[in-house]
Parts: sequence; structure tokens; C-alpha cells
Amino acid sequence: MGRDHHPNFRPEGTHMPPEIALLESRALRDSVIERTDVLDKVKILTMLPDGLHITTRMVAEYFEVGEEAVKSLTKRHREEFHSNGMHILRGADLQVFERSNLDLSNSSYPQGRAHLTLYPRRAVLNVAMLLRDSDTAMRVRTYLLDVEESTRSEAEAGTEQLPLERILTERMLAGPIGGRLDAVEACLADVGSTLRELAPWMARVSARLDGMDRRLDAHGRVICAMSERLCDLGDDMTEVRRDVATLKAESVQRRARRAKRQRG
Repeated sequence: MGRDHHPNFRPEGTHMPPEIALLESRALRDSVIERTDVLDKVKILTMLPDGLHITTRMVAEYFEVGEEAVKSLTKRHREEFHSNGMHILRGADLQVFERSNLDLSNSSYPQGRAHLTLYPRRAVLNVAMLLRDSDTAMRVRTYLLDVEESTRSEAEAGTEQLPLERILTERMLAGPIGGRLDAVEACLADVGSTLRELAPWMARVSARLDGMDRRLDAHGRVICAMSERLCDLGDDMTEVRRDVATLKAESVQRRARRAKRQRG
């Protein structure tokens, strides 16, 4: 078996991880995802008329596997594939894409389908780094690692060889992961400056809230005092009603005695 066909071929003395490392490590896959040129080195990749994408069926044909194998792979690693450009067209976007890619509309895919999954070269290379049961995928991984090893060896010629862990770390930081970390650090810096700008305003708001608490406490005490006073007034009114009733009764009795004396 030739060097391009053997999945675990490595030049003597190499320190690159074996081909299996790409299957297991997303960090390592992210560090080499830009090497889409290796796809055509192993096998010509035919693109859609737009020159940017291929369909699930075309991916399966390139790797000489069934479509279900590709669909299952992208389902298990959906977030990773989306980050590398795989996307699904529906509705009006699908209709516009079909009109611009007549070969696609006239292919064995029937008209009226509900959606279409598209893969740019990065997503196709992503498939190559994850698909196990494909000779083409294994050849791509082998070629990819050989190119990376050759590039590293040339860069380190005449210098002390760096530890593998440091090499992989630097490579990952130079790729998409490094970009994401830079973006996170920038966001944190913006958050810090925003919080510093908000500090005086937050202090004023806190002071106003403290003042409102004190006023509410004072209002609460006034309301309690008024409630107690109203209770006292209620008791006083009860006594007044009793006194009025007594006076009315006495007045009735006096009128009755007066009327009786007048008749006598």
C-alpha cells in the first residue's frame, strides 16, 4: 500500500500525532481546518455552479459512502459543522439558490423539497477528519498530517525542537480557538470599562434607593399612628352613640311624663 493510502503512515522520526488524533480531538481539527487545499490533492472535489458549496449527496460521492453516513456524522457533530460553514436552506432562500444553480435543480434531487444542506470546503474537510469508514477520508487525514509535519519540520530546521504539547497549543491558538479567545478577552475588556462608567450612576441610584427606603419607613410610621388614632376614634364614636341613645330614651320618658300630668 502506498504512502498516500496507508492511514497511519508517518515519516521516520516524526512527532505528529497519529491519524486517529484528528478523529478524537476537535482542538486539533480546528488547528488545521484552513488546509482545505488537501482535498483536491487526494481527489478532485467537484463544486456546485456557485463554486462554493456541495450537497450531502456530493459529499457522500466524494468519500464513497452512503448519504446516511454523512447525515449521521453531521448530526453527531452539528455545532462543529455549523461553525465550519455547513448550513441549511429553506423557503425563499432555497428557491433563489436553485435558480442560480441550474445543475442542482436538474439533478436527481426532485423539485419541491423542503430544505437543502450545503457544505463549503471547510465543512467537507471537517467530514474527512471525522469519517472513519472511508478510504478517501483516511487518505485526506494522512496527507493533511504529513503536510503539517513537513511544514513544522521546515520551520524548526536549525532550531531546538519544541515540545509537542507546546506546538499543538500554539497551533490551536493561531487558529479559530485563538480568535475566539481574543474575542472573549475583548468582550471582557468592554464589560470592565462599561462597569467602570456605570459605577457613579449606580452609586447615585443606590443613594436614591436608600432615601426612598427611609421615606417609606417614615410613611409607615405615620400610617401606623393614624391607624391607632382611627381605632381610638372608633371607640369614641361608639361611646357617643351610646350617650345619644341614652339621651333619646330619657327625652322620650320626659315627654311621656309631661303628657301624663297634663291629662291628669
